[in-house]
Amino acid sequence: MTSRRLPTSAPRAALAAAMGALLAAGTLAGPAHAADGPDRQALGQTLDAVTAAGMYGIYSQVRDGGWTWKGASGVADAGTGRPVRPDMVHRIGSITKTFVSVAILQQVERGTIELDAPVGRYLPDLVPGERGHRITVRMLLNHTSHIADYIVPAFPSLLEGSVKSLEDNRFRRVAPKELVKMGLAGTPTGEPGATPGSYSNTNYVLAGLLLEKVTRTDAADHITRHVIRKAGLRHTSFPRTPHIPGPHSGAYESWYGFFDPPRDFSVYEMSWAGTAGAITSTMDDLNRFYRALLRGELLGPAQLAEMRRTVPVRAGGGVVDYGLGIYALDLPCGRFWGHDGGVFGMATQSLSSEDGERQISYGVNRTKYQQIDEGGIVPHEIDIAQVRHLLVALCGTDAPTARTASGTPFLPFPADRGAPVRP
Repeated sequence: MTSRRLPTSAPRAALAAAMGALLAAGTLAGPAHAADGPDRQALGQTLDAVTAAGMYGIYSQVRDGGWTWKGASGVADAGTGRPVRPDMVHRIGSITKTFVSVAILQQVERGTIELDAPVGRYLPDLVPGERGHRITVRMLLNHTSHIADYIVPAFPSLLEGSVKSLEDNRFRRVAPKELVKMGLAGTPTGEPGATPGSYSNTNYVLAGLLLEKVTRTDAADHITRHVIRKAGLRHTSFPRTPHIPGPHSGAYESWYGFFDPPRDFSVYEMSWAGTAGAITSTMDDLNRFYRALLRGELLGPAQLAEMRRTVPVRAGGGVVDYGLGIYALDLPCGRFWGHDGGVFGMATQSLSSEDGERQISYGVNRTKYQQIDEGGIVPHEIDIAQVRHLLVALCGTDAPTARTASGTPFLPFPADRGAPVRP
């Protein structure tokens, strides 16, 4: 393949931006669910449609009140044909950011951190001078700091038409402060506090270092004790080795055809993501986590309200309503909160209704399977099938199909979903 500049913009599940297309295709007044929950047969069919479109494997859990459905389709190992299971442990990428934000807001409750205090008050050596004075803790959490992302300098070959960096860094351990220095050395994307914000992993690596400074504890250990365990999660962790703990799938990275066949990156040193995206979890744990969060079991009312104060943030080629480590999406059947995440070979989506009653979390084990043309990323039928599964789960079987009135596909998230520039 000839050398070319590889795309480094990353996905963000900007479902709210697709409302026009949904309205054109037909909308719902509310969730068209049976009394005992969504249609199990339809959920299974839409899950199978994702693998029929070319995804290797997908696992999903849907909850509606006390009703739960879980399913899996496809293979965990492309070589042996070993099937995926609904309970597999999965790299959740940027969903890690919600966990980190909860831990920071718990410290806000305790009075050890002020949301609108300058970051330089806590980390003067790391973010010195005027920048440290102007950028606040809130700006880190809602991506309005305009600090550049560190991914490009961390994986420099991606801008040179090569995926060499991905293999070179498979076992490389990098310190959080080194990642932050890469981001701070980059050109700012705007003035601190300006909207729309600009999504940057550097913000959440800084948030992890801030957490360590005020708690005098390793950030992963603190989040494990005060967020993961508090939420009652049994299969969620920051792995200490390059391996995914517990039963898991392969993580097949295509990088838009540069890996053909796709390469398995399930064994990978995740210090490059750290508190921006290194957590592993299951779909059941993710639904438990967001339900506990939205029901006020992890934060008090004031901090939960702050978390849900949104600003427009540019991410993955679109704009999303982003709060503090969580974003809002307006679907035909209501507003949903959550996050998505993508690392090399794995992508995840988790969404919950405002009361935590209706939920979906699903993971896929192949990423950047789309093609690139002069106009950018070309949507794939896999994307359309994922959207349909999500809509059936949250809005019912009468949900509009994932196409516009003209018959062309629409994507509630950008077509480059899962790109690791944004774990």
